Amino acid sequence: MNKLIAGLVKFRTQDYEEHKNLFCRLKRGQQPHTLFIGCSDSRVVPELITKSLPGELFVVRNIANIVPQYHHVLEQEAPMSATTACIEYAVNVLKVEQIIICGHSNCGGCSSIYLSDEELNQLPVTKKWLELAQTVKTRVLDELGDPDDIMKREWLTEQINIVEQIKHLLTYPFIVEKYNKREIDIIGMYYTIETGEVFIYNASKGVFELAN
Repeated sequence: MNKLIAGLVKFRTQDYEEHKNLFCRLKRGQQPHTLFIGCSDSRVVPELITKSLPGELFVVRNIANIVPQYHHVLEQEAPMSATTACIEYAVNVLKVEQIIICGHSNCGGCSSIYLSDEELNQLPVTKKWLELAQTVKTRVLDELGDPDDIMKREWLTEQINIVEQIKHLLTYPFIVEKYNKREIDIIGMYYTIETGEVFIYNASKGVFELAN
């Protein structure tokens, strides 16, 4: 706790003062340009990776950066409603210009979809959430070839998961409408923790390409 308090003091005396005018402008509202959907992993910091200032990103974080398909919203499943409510608000109220789905290396959520039922039964809410990624698991196992190649399975799962969540976004009628009118863009991003590299998904080629 002492470390956190020291950080609060440093923020108020240094960072806040540096951006004081910005915070004053933001006191009455926000106009973020991007909805950033990322993993809750403590090593992934959206503002740090993108060098964004307060007010630029509307951030949603959950295990494995999953987007529930729209029909789950209609079923009103509570664990999924927070993410879907944020998506709805960002698109329909804040009018964001783009949506980023950001996955990352060494993702514990992605690796957990391969755990046994016995292991996942110890985490019933997490198990329910990860059921949303079963199509990812199926695709990876179909493409993997060697089921014992854990390293390949890891990065393949993390990247296919990003692509699948983009597809899930396009089950939302209000997103499809804006996307077809070119009023909103959808971007897949893969962040490698140990190198700082960020790869952007090229949908026409079906590959992730180095951005930085």
